[in-house]
Amino acid sequence: MTNNNILKGVFFVGLGATSYGMLATFVKMAYADTGVSGGHFTPAEVITSQFVIGIAAILLINAFGRQKRGTHVLKASPKNIRDLMIAGTSTGLTSIFYYLAVRYIPVSIGIVLLMQTVWMGVLLEMLLEKKRPSGVKVLAVCIVLIGTVLATNLIQTDILPDWRGIVLGLLAAASFTTTMFTANRVAVEISSAQRSLYMLLGGAVLVLIFALATQNTPFNYDIFFKWGILVALFGTVVPPMLMNAGFPLTGIGLGSIVSSLELPVSVTMAYFLLHEQVLLVQWIGILLIIAAIVVMNVKFRKQD
Repeated sequence: MTNNNILKGVFFVGLGATSYGMLATFVKMAYADTGVSGGHFTPAEVITSQFVIGIAAILLINAFGRQKRGTHVLKASPKNIRDLMIAGTSTGLTSIFYYLAVRYIPVSIGIVLLMQTVWMGVLLEMLLEKKRPSGVKVLAVCIVLIGTVLATNLIQTDILPDWRGIVLGLLAAASFTTTMFTANRVAVEISSAQRSLYMLLGGAVLVLIFALATQNTPFNYDIFFKWGILVALFGTVVPPMLMNAGFPLTGIGLGSIVSSLELPVSVTMAYFLLHEQVLLVQWIGILLIIAAIVVMNVKFRKQD
C-alpha cells in the first residue's frame, strides 16, 4: 500500500470523525431553536428527521450505484437484510440515548461518556469471543477511566452532572459498542451503501416507536428544513461513507487512532458554538483518552 493511499485514508477517516464530532453541537442547537409554531424541537423530531432524510439519501446513493455498476452489484439476500436490520437497531438506540443525554448534560461530557466504547469493546470481546485482554488493552482501559474522571471534572466540582444524562450517555456508549462490533461482521460481502441502508431501516423501526411513545405535541415539520438536513448529513450520510472508504486504506489500527479526532472536535465545537466551559483538567482528561486509543491500536499499526 502506497503512502498516498494511506494519506488518502487518513484524510477520509479524519473528515468522517470530524463530521461525527460536530453532530452533538448541532443537536443541542436544534433543541434551543423553535419552529414556526414557537415550540422547541423535541428529541423525537430531531432523531426522526435525521433517519428519514438519511434513509432517503442512502436510497439515492444505492440507486446511483446500481445504475453505474449494473449487474456487478451483489444484491443483499433476505438473510442479509434481516441480520443487518437487527444489527441496525443498535444504531437507532445510540441516537436515542445520546440525543437524550445531551439534553441533561453538556456536549463536552456527553462525548466523553460515548468514548467509553474503548473499555466496553474490550469487555464485549472478552465475553463473546472468550478472549483474555492483553496487558496493553488493560492499560488502555485504566487510562480511559482516569481520563474520564478528569474530562468530566468530577474531582474539582461540587455539582455533579445530571444522573439522567450520565446513565443515558453510558447507554449510548453501550449501544454504539454493539454497532461497532457487528458492523464489520454482518453481511460484509455486499456493498457498504446497502449495508448502511438496511442498518438504518432497522434503527428507524426503534426511532419510530420512540417518536410515537414520546411525542406529546403535534409533530413540528419545520425540523426537516431547519436542522434535519444538517443532522442527517453529519450523523447518517457523510461519516459512514468517508470511514468505509478510509478504513481499508489506513487499516484498523491507524484508522482507530485518527477517528479519535471526534472527541476534541466535539468539545471544541461545544466550547465555541455553545459556550460550554471546558477547564484545563478536562482537556488533560481528553488527551488521556486519546492516548489510550493510540496505546491500544499502535501495535496493530505495525501489522497493516
